[in-house]
Amino acid sequence: MDLSTLWFWLIAALFVGYFVLDGFDFGVGMSLPFLAKDDTDRRVMINTIGPVWDLNETWLIVAGAALFAAFPEWYATMFSGFYLALLLILLALIARGVSFEYRHQRPESRWKAWFDGMIIVGSAVPALLWGVAFANVVRGVPLDADHNYIGTFFDLLNPYALLGGVTTLLLFFTHGALFLALKADGDIRVRARRLAIKSGVITILVAASFLVWTTFAYGSIASALLSAGAAVALIVSFLANLRGKEGWAFALMAATIALAVLSLFASLIPDVMPASNDVANSLTIANASSSPYTLTVMSWTALIAMPLILAYQGWTYWVFRKRVTRSHIEAAAH
Repeated sequence: MDLSTLWFWLIAALFVGYFVLDGFDFGVGMSLPFLAKDDTDRRVMINTIGPVWDLNETWLIVAGAALFAAFPEWYATMFSGFYLALLLILLALIARGVSFEYRHQRPESRWKAWFDGMIIVGSAVPALLWGVAFANVVRGVPLDADHNYIGTFFDLLNPYALLGGVTTLLLFFTHGALFLALKADGDIRVRARRLAIKSGVITILVAASFLVWTTFAYGSIASALLSAGAAVALIVSFLANLRGKEGWAFALMAATIALAVLSLFASLIPDVMPASNDVANSLTIANASSSPYTLTVMSWTALIAMPLILAYQGWTYWVFRKRVTRSHIEAAAH
């Protein structure tokens, strides 16, 4: 495997980390109106992700930086062509982050309700638009000979891409509900399990439709196998949740998201961004990558830095491993 192909899969792994980790953050945010009965419930839900949400978001920063350094042509084409969609994602992430920090600054219920609404929208918009963006990358977009996107924003809102967006929205929503069942206690834990069962049925149907469409229209043998693995993991996660096995259900949902993302990347090879109008204009792993020297320096940097990052993140999750309960919130209020 040459360095450009290696970095293609390393970037895939970084996006897997981002979608698995920030995915349940999105799900918790979107679950607020469905699970919280009062402000204490909302604080319990937010506190389950409070110590880790910003750390989870750094995976997106690292993935974007790696994409810029390893595949500058791909980065330039995608970020210019998907500019409005990515801007909406960025604004939503900013609104969500601000809300986490400011909702508790004043006691008025209207103040908190305003920021809770920003958390919900700031979680739902990225969950939807990331699926739309990646589905368009797999489907292909119109590119000129200089690899510039020549379509419009509304060209990105095609049926396949919208189905991809709904799929990621539902996967993250269910992922977040399972995380709450794992991290919260009391009534929220029970309600989160029930919500994950209800959303899980819809998620299985929608995700299966998207994966089948991807496999038959754009897939390869490798992507088909990964898609099949994702489907099996999703179904077993649903069954584990039915049996009250919260840890297994959450882990298998994480595996579902990871395998689904890897299947999308596998369906691209040897391209990184297919041109829907002329295959000669497609960006490939070969013509979009940086020089071998750049990739070599990046490889050594990643070899040193990634174990440290993973160790720190693992330690953080270990420190905050206990369940969050209403009694913790009520005790902190006095």
